[in-house]
Amino acid sequence: MTTLLMTDSVFQGHAIPAGHPERPERLRAIERVLDSPEFATLRREAAITAPLDQATLAHPDEYVRIIAASAPSEGFRFLDGDTSMSPGTMPAVLAAMGSACRAVDEVLKGVFANAFVASRPPGHHAEKATPMGFCFFNTIAIAARHARKAHGVKRVAILDWDVHHGNGTQDIFWDEKDILFISSHEMPLYPGSGAENETGSHGMIHNVPLAAGTDGAMFRAIYEAKVFPRLEAHQPEVILISAGFDAHRRDPLANLRLEAEDFGWATRRVMEIADRVCGGKIVSLLEGGYDLEGLSSSVAAHMRELMKA
Repeated sequence: MTTLLMTDSVFQGHAIPAGHPERPERLRAIERVLDSPEFATLRREAAITAPLDQATLAHPDEYVRIIAASAPSEGFRFLDGDTSMSPGTMPAVLAAMGSACRAVDEVLKGVFANAFVASRPPGHHAEKATPMGFCFFNTIAIAARHARKAHGVKRVAILDWDVHHGNGTQDIFWDEKDILFISSHEMPLYPGSGAENETGSHGMIHNVPLAAGTDGAMFRAIYEAKVFPRLEAHQPEVILISAGFDAHRRDPLANLRLEAEDFGWATRRVMEIADRVCGGKIVSLLEGGYDLEGLSSSVAAHMRELMKA
């Protein structure tokens, strides 16, 4: 088995206003670094487009229909101050959902050891019925529910190391008993949620706030003490990663001090846990990361480790 990479030019069709950090160039930078010879053995697949109602795994039907109907035929339509739609948004969103679910299918069936979906727009800020933070539908929540519905998986773990709190994922899974959501994030920072005392109805929300200036050594110590023990104790049947790389020291939207190697280390440690509890089954989805050099080097470090499975 090897690692599955799913990405597609459709994700670059989600246009954004000039100067917006969540731009198509993010994926172009990732494609460039993954085109190097060391990644030649990756199995690459184009995006799979999901039906619109796939989004109802995580969102109310009315909300899903409103978002779909909000897409403009030209120009931009702003849903809030920094979340806008263009004619290419819905094709990208549906492809992100479909690709995430396809990756889950392939990993759970044992076709691939693990998978990374390089898609945009991101999803982890999208709450049950609120688009925000560049996000429309919560892709990782949809993927988690798909794992349960299509494959009979009971225990899922979602690890979100994006520098911003995964408020949408927390909102969607607040009342879940068998889906563990762990989020490490700079605090205080957008969107303002993610305190340690936000634990969900059944204690399955585990927030790990990080102070501005946290560097790699501090990050690793905190993960060893607070993240990995909780992840392993849950004994998940599959681990999903909201892989944002905006905790990199170069990122313009945050103030943490991680290097690409820190993301590689975190990936390796999650893989060790996955090997013990779920046969190595990991599906990773791109979230944030807005400095192109920091993003591409961090994705490369992430992929190097995944490919060692």
